[in-house]
Amino acid sequence: MPKLLKRTVLIVLGLILIGFAGMYFMKQNTKKHSPEETITHNAKDATITVFYNRPFKKDREIFGALVPYGKVWRTGANEATTFSTDKDLLIDGTPLKAGTYTLWTIPNPKSWKVIFNSEQYGWGVNMNGTAKRDPAFDALIIEVPTMPLLNIKEQFSIYFENANEFTIMYLAWDRTVIAVPIKV
Repeated sequence: MPKLLKRTVLIVLGLILIGFAGMYFMKQNTKKHSPEETITHNAKDATITVFYNRPFKKDREIFGALVPYGKVWRTGANEATTFSTDKDLLIDGTPLKAGTYTLWTIPNPKSWKVIFNSEQYGWGVNMNGTAKRDPAFDALIIEVPTMPLLNIKEQFSIYFENANEFTIMYLAWDRTVIAVPIKV
């Protein structure tokens, strides 16, 4: 009996090791196609940091196809996008407390809902492809209009720009951009 138990334990440990190695390989392989990016922006006395993964267009139709209209998108690829601030902010005039949030969007042709969720999620989607976000933890939801880009933005990008007393967070990909006004 001890011999059988030993073999069983070795087989189970081997399967666990193979599983971890496979997951590591898959994660590293997906990062090649959608590399990680961390951007930090200082607005007055606040520091805003966004961590996200940047997928490429690769001749695909993006909004309304790869990213369906009317459905929650993890706003990037791989892990859920995170938005951190060390100061309380006004996002489009609505208060958002200092902290770390996951950033989700619901794209539509003329406007997007932008969602700040107080929960942290390891991966942005469930096994069935649906967003992992739990709406019970939504701290803030705003809706902003879409704007067309003259040139195609090949890689999904999040960037900031200062404009008078506001900081604007842009989310841009393909021929679409949205602007999220932020005030410290």
